[in-house]
Amino acid sequence: MLFGTQTVNSKGHLEIGGCDTIELAERFGTPLYVMDEALIRQNCRDYISAFKSQYPNTTVTFAGKAFLTTAMCRILQQEGMSLDVASGGELHTAMMADFPVKNIYFHGNFKSDEELRMALETGVGRIVVDNIHELERLNAMALQMGKKADIMFRLTPGVDPHTHRMISTGQEDTKFGINIKNGDALNAVKRALECPGVTLRGIHCHVGSQLLDLESHIGAIPIMVGFAKQVFDETGTVIEEINTGGGLGIRYIDGQVPPTIETFAQTLVASFLSAVESFGLPNKPKLIQEPGRSIVGPAGITLYSVGTVKRVSIVEEPGYRTYVIVDGGLSDNPRPLMYEAVYDALVANKAGEKATETVTISGKHCETDTLITDAMIAPVQTGDTIAIQCTGAYNYAMASNYNRLRRSAVALVKDGSADVIVRRQTLEDLTACDVLPDRLA
Repeated sequence: MLFGTQTVNSKGHLEIGGCDTIELAERFGTPLYVMDEALIRQNCRDYISAFKSQYPNTTVTFAGKAFLTTAMCRILQQEGMSLDVASGGELHTAMMADFPVKNIYFHGNFKSDEELRMALETGVGRIVVDNIHELERLNAMALQMGKKADIMFRLTPGVDPHTHRMISTGQEDTKFGINIKNGDALNAVKRALECPGVTLRGIHCHVGSQLLDLESHIGAIPIMVGFAKQVFDETGTVIEEINTGGGLGIRYIDGQVPPTIETFAQTLVASFLSAVESFGLPNKPKLIQEPGRSIVGPAGITLYSVGTVKRVSIVEEPGYRTYVIVDGGLSDNPRPLMYEAVYDALVANKAGEKATETVTISGKHCETDTLITDAMIAPVQTGDTIAIQCTGAYNYAMASNYNRLRRSAVALVKDGSADVIVRRQTLEDLTACDVLPDRLA
């Protein structure tokens, strides 16, 4: 499968953004994240167009946790996207890129005092409050600072999505949000209305990630709209905004067929408007959608150099397993070990050749860091370049220095040009924060 601007050039090499991936690997080294700028921009435009054509009072907000750098912030700003952040570090990144602060939503199930203070000082558009304790802390801090925060409540709609348990967030038994069904959410709203340091603007939910059908999204909407009506009936307060989160899945491997962005928008908006009408809301709230993976996931690939091809005989059953060991692994992509994520791959310097070998692509770490268990690729040997598809979301974002490997560079490609937007760490970077106390001298 090829995505976005990917093609096979006259040399038989994989090309992305008009750039030969083998030349990228030679120029910038491996492992290397490569991001297709044209596809990122097109996905942003598709989201905005699809939702606004169905319901003009929609804001599309990028989930920064999927992939965030200053360059990404600038692209989002240019494409008219808002941004959600979930930490002081993500907020700092946005501020360093001069992202419009009023278009930032600050999420997170535990915001430290430092992070709440940052949000108040910078004047972010919305602080998404996760619990009553956070509400009380925020109210007190806002009053102390002479500020007033516009907030949304993150709510738990009690919808169990069809996805891996590690990325399910909308069910009742979760660390995220305030439960609607047991009455906690309504009590939180009533308390917020008593707090002079905050103004309640809306409600938010997120049911889960990598959702390949729309059932969970559609199931959550009437619960959220119904709650907005309950708030109006019991307090007279009009909920101005309803944020339905993100979570639209992407196609990592054959057999996965997620809804298109257009179908997603049509279905979600139709359900939203139907619920608004059936519950008799006094207004038509702003609809907010928070895509992340579906914007950047297919736009990214990771390039690796093959260090060893090892054929291991299996005694219990005839045959052998071929391990293709690359120069990265767990440190640049922890998702397969975290929640059994699956990927597709190809030999980038043999992209025009038929895939005839089944191999296991593994990393170099002191773990069984398998990236793909059974990858069907062209015949491979030491020195080849492997490209793993759809690594644009939650790969760079979750990377680590395990085994003290240096974190990889990120290259942004478009129309034959390639620019580093995150430089590769140096060995000096690895020890830059180490402190050797005098007693060990």
